[in-house]
Amino acid sequence: MQIGIRLHDVNGGLGPETQTLEARAAKAREEGFSCVHLAYGKVIKGVTFDYGALTEGLAVYTKRVFAQQHLDVAVLGCYLNLAHPDPQELQKIQSRYYGHLRVASLLGCSVVGTETGAPNPQYKMDANTHSQEALETFIRGLAPVVEQAEHWGVSMAIEPVWKHIVYSPDRALAVLKAIASPNLRIILDPVNLLYPGNLEERDKVIGEAIEKLGDYVAVVHLKDCVPAGDDLKSIAAGTGVMDYTEILRWMKARKPFVQATLENTTNDNAVSSRTFLQQLYETV
Repeated sequence: MQIGIRLHDVNGGLGPETQTLEARAAKAREEGFSCVHLAYGKVIKGVTFDYGALTEGLAVYTKRVFAQQHLDVAVLGCYLNLAHPDPQELQKIQSRYYGHLRVASLLGCSVVGTETGAPNPQYKMDANTHSQEALETFIRGLAPVVEQAEHWGVSMAIEPVWKHIVYSPDRALAVLKAIASPNLRIILDPVNLLYPGNLEERDKVIGEAIEKLGDYVAVVHLKDCVPAGDDLKSIAAGTGVMDYTEILRWMKARKPFVQATLENTTNDNAVSSRTFLQQLYETV
């Protein structure tokens, strides 16, 4: 297992000069991580990373920054709404995915990651989010993006999330079957499959996800959660209710050298979270 971190969770230090791509990358390496999940808009401020901004120069520069720290980019994140109901807005969104796929290919990142949206402009869960119509809308929005992934030799990976259109393993399988591309993969974030109604059955829920989606998983996200009223609060792995024993055992047996990136960490707990997972991984 290669443990990484979501780069916008890394704080390089005090002052704006420490929040640059370079400072965050250096801090991630200092904390012992080997790869990162990179979302340009969350680590480089003041730039709209639309199609026009996603240049070859950006790719080369990014590659150089991370090579200097001996870090890989596990996932280039582009978490936009591919089920947006406005056709013109959808085209703009798709163009940003096309740009991310081109940059990912040039900088040596194998995966562009996305969540699966909602059938409204607000990207909020509503009464139609889990409908068949919403699923079909998402598939139509995703299909041309996967075609571009094939062109650039990059994997497009979708991340099932309870609050989004693809909220379960079966919904994810429906997308994989409908598009039927070897370049369409899965980012497995076990916590994102949970909500208060199934939290007590989390081992069963996650076990089903591994069984049904395991062969398609390209990257794993590792975080924890605790109940928070009528919702769940995401926190650093090892600080909540999750038991990662079976997940790590599966990763060790079936996913050699898989990249697994931490989420919802802070500077105060990133290293302890990484250490906790590494020690558990060695014993399973």
